[in-house]
Formats: sequence, structure tokens, C-alpha cells
Amino acid sequence: MGIRTAAATGDASDKHEQGPFGTVYFPERDMVGWQVGDGLGRPAPLVRLPRRRRPMMIVAAALLVGIGILVSVAMYQQVNRQVPVLVVTRDVAAGGALTTADLGTASIAATGVSDIPARQRNQVIGLVAGTALRPGMLLVASDLVSSLPPAPGQVLVAVSLRPAALLASGVAPGDHVTLVATPGVIGENDSGATPNDSLTSPVAGVVQAVDATPNQDGDVVVDVLAPAGAGAAILQQDSTGQLGLVVTKQAAP
Repeated sequence: MGIRTAAATGDASDKHEQGPFGTVYFPERDMVGWQVGDGLGRPAPLVRLPRRRRPMMIVAAALLVGIGILVSVAMYQQVNRQVPVLVVTRDVAAGGALTTADLGTASIAATGVSDIPARQRNQVIGLVAGTALRPGMLLVASDLVSSLPPAPGQVLVAVSLRPAALLASGVAPGDHVTLVATPGVIGENDSGATPNDSLTSPVAGVVQAVDATPNQDGDVVVDVLAPAGAGAAILQQDSTGQLGLVVTKQAAP
């Protein structure tokens, strides 16, 4: 009938049973990848391999994240840290003593510049402005001196200048200037000044105050801080009316 026997073609391990038409063979299925005993031949589910955990790597990653957070917080606080400092609230001429009304406070980001902390207000009151101060300026230590001018080795002299001899914008306290003798008109009387008494070379100084209202002679009076050794010569030259003033550096606005 064409039925193959185990001896002819079947594997010795094949199952067989007797049927109405002779012996029927049932080859064994390959058991790899198939469920055993369910008789349905369904594929068995793949078994997950156990996940290998590395505790040291987890700890190292956590440490790096923590360090990154701490560094970010520290940088943010450094950049945004606000500190109260002293600011000028009204005009203070060079040489003027600071009062409570001249100072206010403002909060600024810490910059490392020599701003004066607000807590030192009482130590600043009574100190002298070494240069002209303007409202809104941050007060720094270099703006202040401990005593009123003139300091040792300096004199404060008043000179009278014709308006035409001044800059169109005028002069202001804190301007750095040079005083020079100017030639008079030929034949003009020099008021008896002698070379030993008059200004024979330019003298550097700093403007301390200006009276912009012309005096009875039509001159503008300017107070100048100058070296002590040049005081007498400056006044002698000023008496001749032959004195000029050159601005070498203007005070900060």
C-alpha cells in the first residue's frame, strides 16, 4: 500500500501505532523551541537573560550628577549675588566733606570692584571728596581723602580770568588744568612784576571751585589747588592780568 516501515524510512525514535490501513508513523518534533507536553506544538516563550547590574557605575553617575548640580547652583549664586553699596545722591564738589544727605544705597551684583559697602556709611561721613561727585555715582575709596585741601605741600589760590580766556563750556571742579603766563599787549604795564616774582613756567593744578558770576571787573574767579612753591608766582602773575588757564583733563560728568 506504499506505507513505509520504520525499518525502511522511519527513525527508530519515531512514534507509531497500528491503524486500519496498517502501521502509521508519527515523527517526533524537534523539541528545541517548542513547549513540552502541551501537544499543540506552540513555540515556547523566549526566556529573558538576567540583567547585569553594575553598582559602581550607578554610584559614579549619581555623584557626577550631584556635583554638576552643586556647581551650577554656586555659579548662579555668585553671578546673581546682590550686595548693598553706597551711592552719591547729590552733587559734591571736589574738596567738599560728605554728609548723610549726600549718600544713599543701592543693591548691585558683586563685581569685585572697590565699591564701598553700605554698612560703612558712618565711616565715610566727614571724609572729603577728592574729585567732583555726581548723583548716581557708585562711591569708591579712590574718590575720598581724609582731609580738606590743601594737603601738605599744596596751596589753594584764587585766580581771576577773563571770560574770553575760558573754554566755551567753562571749567568745573575737578578739572585738571595748567596755569601759564600769557604775553601782554606791547607796551602794556606789567604792574611792576619782576621775573623772580612772576610765573616763569607752567604750573599744573586742579580746579576746586568756580564762581561763574563775573566780579566787578568782569572776571570769573577760579579756585585752583597748586603746588605750595608756585603759589606766590601764580598770584603775582594773576595781578598782571596776563594769566591763562589750560584744561588738560575734565572731571567726569
